[in-house]
Amino acid sequence: MPQIKIKKGLNIPLKGQAEKILSQGKTEGELFAIKPTDFPSLVPKVAIKEGETVKAGDTLFYSKYYPEVKFTSPVSGILKEINRGERRKILEFIVESDGKQEYKKFEAGNPDDLSSEKVKEILLSSGTWPMLRQRPFDIIANPETSPKAIFISAFDTSPMAPDYDFIMNDMAVDFQYGISALKKLTTGNINLVTSAEYSQSKVFLNAKGVDFHTSKGPHPAGNVGVHIHHLNPINKGEVVWHINPQDVAIIGRLFKTGTFDARKTIAVTGSEVLKPAYIKTISGICINAVLEKNVTEGNHRYISGNVLTGKKVDKKGFLGYYSNQITVIPEGDEYEFMGWALPGINKFSKSRAFFSWLMPDKEYKMNANLHGGERPFTFSEEYEKVLPMDILPVHLLKAIIVEDIDLMEQLGIYEVGEEDLALCEFVCTSKIEVQKILRQGFNLMIKELG
Repeated sequence: MPQIKIKKGLNIPLKGQAEKILSQGKTEGELFAIKPTDFPSLVPKVAIKEGETVKAGDTLFYSKYYPEVKFTSPVSGILKEINRGERRKILEFIVESDGKQEYKKFEAGNPDDLSSEKVKEILLSSGTWPMLRQRPFDIIANPETSPKAIFISAFDTSPMAPDYDFIMNDMAVDFQYGISALKKLTTGNINLVTSAEYSQSKVFLNAKGVDFHTSKGPHPAGNVGVHIHHLNPINKGEVVWHINPQDVAIIGRLFKTGTFDARKTIAVTGSEVLKPAYIKTISGICINAVLEKNVTEGNHRYISGNVLTGKKVDKKGFLGYYSNQITVIPEGDEYEFMGWALPGINKFSKSRAFFSWLMPDKEYKMNANLHGGERPFTFSEEYEKVLPMDILPVHLLKAIIVEDIDLMEQLGIYEVGEEDLALCEFVCTSKIEVQKILRQGFNLMIKELG
């Protein structure tokens, strides 16, 4: 297998990794939500009214600019609320499950026996199309384009990330059906990237119709953006799609059974979780239902996703569309007297600012405190040390700030996503909101270039 070897990066040793214990989560009577805010650049249009009954697979809303891209309910029940924010911006479509899980029927069949147009039609109507994301700009794949390749990253190196070998253990048939469907969407390769540092699941190794690759090194060795950069770089005018392994299995179940079966396994992680483990649930579950009686007392930060790229949510918030992990860490809003002057035995630092560097195998209980305020950029090469891509991140971010589109293109904005620069934000002594600036650049490029 062709191997990607990277040396730049950083593994963050946090307490709270999920044990490989799997339990079944409760769904009856629980609330589930689809959040338009999970889809950058999307303008949603409401398809049904509050109080209407829905089946799993019924359309809740669709894209204003691509009406064929539909977003469907993960459960059967009642559309309880359409939650709006400022200027009536739609934030959430909340569905109360009836526990029966009745499904809307779609056409089933082996994707190998269906035309490309038919496969695309089923994906669009069932609400599974948004699982496909595209580079550049890391947005929902444009159904009017064809990618030069599709990438699937079968492992994750982010802090306390879920183990996809464990999660996907019994999904071999579903995964293969999903691969067959993806092959109908591109004339290029389906690239499956696994870890070179430990043995992989037979679900991945026995997959047919894919090109195998391995990746080795510290985080972000598991990021799909790093894989694309090293295996099939994106030039202006080119498009590459990517998708999560669990979403491939959901697509496979769609073609195998004719139903939108949004079941997924998520990792419940973090130092404030009493028993970090895995739980079987359905996409969009209320976080409170997952964490009930499994969190310590205190003021906590609840994150849908991992600590680097996840979104802060309320305890009664919902799992994000692309999230396969829930993380709970201390908020860190207490005052720390003379914190900068202490030896920092229990503090992690990439540099040798604290004595904790003498204990490389130690795991840390970190909070959400920034430990400082925002300052101007400094050219210290901290970003370059954790970004294994041939990109000048500080120069790219400055080009975004001054809205110089030509310079942004030259500096590689087509190749990166927020997750690729998340470590830059973590190590930044200036506390710059790197991911936020990068998304502003994406939005500007979409507005100006289409």
